[in-house]
Amino acid sequence: MVYTFEPIGFIRSPYKEKFGIPRQPGLIAEARGELVFAAPYNRPEAVIGLEGYSHVWLQFVFHQALRDEWQPMVRPPRLGGNKRVGVFASRSPFRPNPIGLSVVKLEQVRAVDGEVVLELSGIDLLDGTPVLDVKPYVGYVDSIPEARSGFAPEAPAVRFQVLFSALAKAQLLSRCEPDQLRRFITRLLEVDPRPAYSGDSQPGRIYGIRLYDFDLRWRINGDRIEVLELASPGVD
Repeated sequence: MVYTFEPIGFIRSPYKEKFGIPRQPGLIAEARGELVFAAPYNRPEAVIGLEGYSHVWLQFVFHQALRDEWQPMVRPPRLGGNKRVGVFASRSPFRPNPIGLSVVKLEQVRAVDGEVVLELSGIDLLDGTPVLDVKPYVGYVDSIPEARSGFAPEAPAVRFQVLFSALAKAQLLSRCEPDQLRRFITRLLEVDPRPAYSGDSQPGRIYGIRLYDFDLRWRINGDRIEVLELASPGVD
């Protein structure tokens, strides 16, 4: 039996590519985005009452992780990218049905001039992600303090101190809300966004992440990350 679903809307996100996206929602509270509802679901009455909730569940499609065949075992980053576990014991995007689930903070509900938008924070979603459904987060049933979390019992630890070069500091000042952007970049890098298999085998390497409308470039030196610049896309 085959089921077909239509997106109710799409995500606007600072994450323009898969590399660097946090592996779970809520890890970077400074990561802000929006869910923009698509017609015919962009009716203001469809979100009446939603403003009374602090968080929402998003069901979405891993639209850049589609594969012709699924695998019963995967390599979670939390296990170093080497040990395998069953796909249903992980949150890997490579699933039989590429459906994801994220709980995010609802900052504001906006319904103006025919556009219905949820302003969100703590997102872990790629820009353009199709959203299938929204449900309010209900604390007394959705939060289970005594729950066990398998091989990921706690949030990833901070690995690096993040510093900014003089150039990066100057570039931050030229952007909207520079303090918020600096906090976002710091939180993104200090928990190490690199793939688990990369390790520390390439000292001095310059890394890059596409965020918003710029390429964030940094390098690692011991337990420190230096943000080098916020470069225009395509500039070497």
